[in-house]
Formats: sequence, C-alpha cells, structure tokens
Amino acid sequence: MRQQILVDMDGVLADVYAQLIIFEHRDSGIKLNIENMYGKTELEAFPSFEKHVRSKGFFRTAPLIPGSIEGLKYLNEKYNVLIVSSATEFPQSLNEKEEWLSEHFPFITWEQMIFCGRKDSIRGNIMIDDHPKNLSTFDGERYLFAQPHNMCVPDRNYHRVSGWQDIIRLL
Repeated sequence: MRQQILVDMDGVLADVYAQLIIFEHRDSGIKLNIENMYGKTELEAFPSFEKHVRSKGFFRTAPLIPGSIEGLKYLNEKYNVLIVSSATEFPQSLNEKEEWLSEHFPFITWEQMIFCGRKDSIRGNIMIDDHPKNLSTFDGERYLFAQPHNMCVPDRNYHRVSGWQDIIRLL
C-alpha cells in the first residue's frame, strides 16, 4: 500500500502572497515588497488581509506556486495524495478552491480534496504545509514549505523546503 501524503493548498500550491500583493495594489495603490514580510504573520504583513481573503474571487484566481503542477503530478504517481485545506474558515472559498484545484490539477479527483477547519484529525505518513501550527500536531514526516511568515521559525521537527524542486528531490 502506498504512503499517504497530505498537501496543503494555500502557500504550497496556490501563491496567496502574490495574490494578496495584487489585491492590495489594486485596492490601495500600495505596492508591497515581499522581503519586508519575512517573519510577519499574514495579518501583520497585509493591511487588508481579512477583507481580501473574504473577497469573492480571491481563492479562485490565485496564481500557482512555481513548479506545483509538475511536483504534485510526481507525488500523485508515487503516493496516495490528499489535498488538505483549512477552507471552512472562509466558507465562500469552498467552491472557489474546488474549482481552482480542478482547473490547475485535473489529475486530482474530488475524492482527494479535503476541506476542513482543523487538520489535526487528518491522518497520513507525510505532510507538506507552510504553517508550523499544522505540522506541530502531525505524527508523520513533516515538510515546512518556505513562505515569508515562517522564515524566522527554527528548523525543528521538520524538513524545510524552499520550493517544489526540493520536494521532488527529497521525496
């Protein structure tokens, strides 16, 4: 039986930082610099974070993380892949996330998509996530996908990956 791998959506497949920068510039004219966000939470880094993540179309139009299509295809051939997203925090995102995944990753079936509130009840052998809080309760092998909000988090109890090439190389 193949190992089960849990892959987060936002910050691992979908580039929410790029999307937040686009929305902030569109709405306020402010062009944010990603380097100034290192070590800050999304709430600290983006003045209109709550407004934007609750906006219609935010999740549906998010850009892809570079290499995510090829990387997820690779994992899907080797592992039992589940996409696990804390989508119920933003209820309007449920349809948008399903449509986004179906468009960009047509090889991922609806049965492989788990939209939840908390990830601690989902079981697997490996988890890839950009939030240490999700990895901290996971019993399997942990991979922290580098994003500005986790740049100052010490590399304990997980492997830090800087992108999809790292994931392919390690897994």
